[in-house]
Amino acid sequence: MNKIEKLIAGICPDGVELKELGEICEIADNKRKPVKSSLRLAGEIPYYGANNIQDYVEGFTHEGDYVLIAEDGSASLENYSIQFASGKFWANNHVHVVRGNGDLDNRFLFHYLKNMNFVPYLTGGTRAKLTKGKMLEIGISTPPLAVQQEIVKILDNFTELEAELEAELEARKHQYNYYSEELLTFEEDVEWKSLAEVGQLMRGTAITAKETTAGEIPVVANAPSPIYFHNESNRSGETIVVARSGAYAGLVSFWNQPIFLTDAFSVRVDHALLKAKFVYYLLKQKQETIHSMKKGSGVPHVRVRDFESYLIPIPPLDEQERIVAILDKFEALVNDISMGLPAELDARKKQYEYYRKKLLTFKPLEKEYAKQ
Repeated sequence: MNKIEKLIAGICPDGVELKELGEICEIADNKRKPVKSSLRLAGEIPYYGANNIQDYVEGFTHEGDYVLIAEDGSASLENYSIQFASGKFWANNHVHVVRGNGDLDNRFLFHYLKNMNFVPYLTGGTRAKLTKGKMLEIGISTPPLAVQQEIVKILDNFTELEAELEAELEARKHQYNYYSEELLTFEEDVEWKSLAEVGQLMRGTAITAKETTAGEIPVVANAPSPIYFHNESNRSGETIVVARSGAYAGLVSFWNQPIFLTDAFSVRVDHALLKAKFVYYLLKQKQETIHSMKKGSGVPHVRVRDFESYLIPIPPLDEQERIVAILDKFEALVNDISMGLPAELDARKKQYEYYRKKLLTFKPLEKEYAKQ
């Protein structure tokens, strides 16, 4: 029996009382107007919306430790937005601002709400809304403060580790961007050729989910990951892909396996002059510029012919290999979800979620059973 189990067994052996949030929390005023543009200038106070800090401003609406609960449908139903704000902050009218009374630890409340399923409390169809009235009815298990504080110590330790990993990952991303810029900047004495001169640009083949036969071949289109899987491929080997339309139009990706290419186009380079991965890194470094090439007032798209004149530097192959080897290491460290910092961060998040669920599941008091 661990320390928390011993505490529960000693202090509340018959179970933990379930109380409504309205009984045990102070509800602060969240009906604030959006921050004035004059206060958005060069401020240091975090400005919270439903999902995140949206800006830094000069004024503030609240001061202290509070839990922010998303009010409207800009929050995900699968991972409902719960934030913890401390010190001075500005909260707009898309969040409920609450904190526990003397019998409820604010950090305990934060972790408890992160563990909740909010769907039964939401109204409003496609744009779900958590009204103040429904929020007040949310049930909160309230073990004694000693138990709450021990749980908070454990769960806060996990979130602190996550924050450290996220900061480290962000630092490595900046480092990656710096080296990418340095390594992929070339002087005029390097030969330059258009992409059409050194490669073959080909559109994918139209296909729908109904036309596919289930298999293991990724169907690559206009999204960061495969949209489904087929039993045939129309590209193999090292392939650079540029999404053609939609929200991700212009997204550059690299594949070194059989794929079925549909709403995108591929770039195959002349291997006597260029390494495919080198060209991928060149294009990926200019990702924002490529995204800005989108056209169309309805569904945005990029055109193959706009890339045919795109100029590519051609340093010696051994130099290309050296650059690719360096950037591959950074790419794995900061972007590969199966290794490096992203994999470690994912593992820590899953560990936190596991212990959060385990530690925040309590035996209810008998009187709670009687209510059901």
